[in-house]
Amino acid sequence: MIDRDGYRPNVGIIITNEHNQVFWGKRIRQHSWQFPQGGIQHGENPEQAMYRELYEEVGLRPEHVKILGRTRDWMRYDVPQSWSKRELRGGYRGQKQIWFLLQLVGRDCDVCLRACEHPEFDAWRWNDYWLDIQAVIEFKREVYLKALNELSRYLPPHNFRYKHLQHGHNLHRHE
Repeated sequence: MIDRDGYRPNVGIIITNEHNQVFWGKRIRQHSWQFPQGGIQHGENPEQAMYRELYEEVGLRPEHVKILGRTRDWMRYDVPQSWSKRELRGGYRGQKQIWFLLQLVGRDCDVCLRACEHPEFDAWRWNDYWLDIQAVIEFKREVYLKALNELSRYLPPHNFRYKHLQHGHNLHRHE
């Protein structure tokens, strides 16, 4: 399902723990790390797609998480032609995403990367909320920064706050 502008509707999922760290998944048989994400199927709304993808990619169910917030609007990124599947290239430009910020209310052991037949990740870890953006594949970096910035206001109070500087992507910790 691609819209008239060439973007596939998709959800991005940022899962936090009690320390405001984020879930970071390692793509299966690759050396790239990312947040869980996936397409919105026909008849689904973004929240339904988020819960489906959450289970398929991470093995978590609705009772394991609490929704803290979501982005107001679609965030788009273009996928380089060399990365897109040949059958999608016709009018396909990239993804448009609604991002969700979730808090894990379950336990780390509730995460199951083998919940479905075709796993997306073969490892995972907790990472600082303001992750090293250089670890993100280049064409997704801007969307990741926008989503993290917009959703940071929903983070529960913790013993420190991070502030992301818009210019230069420098990260500073404020205690």
